[in-house]
Amino acid sequence: MMTVRRTRKGTTAQRVVTAEIAVVGALVLALVVSQMPSLVRELKIWRIAGGLRPGNRYP
Repeated sequence: MMTVRRTRKGTTAQRVVTAEIAVVGALVLALVVSQMPSLVRELKIWRIAGGLRPGNRYP
């Protein structure tokens, strides 16, 4: 009699967790991409204002 060996590539719980991580990662990436113009604008304003050390720009 032949026995069939089955290989398991992960339990159902591991697959669910992997799928959840993929969904959360995609949502975070979509949020960052959608906010990119605002972030670029804020960085420009920050650089104009002097960055970390404004020095004597403002009394």
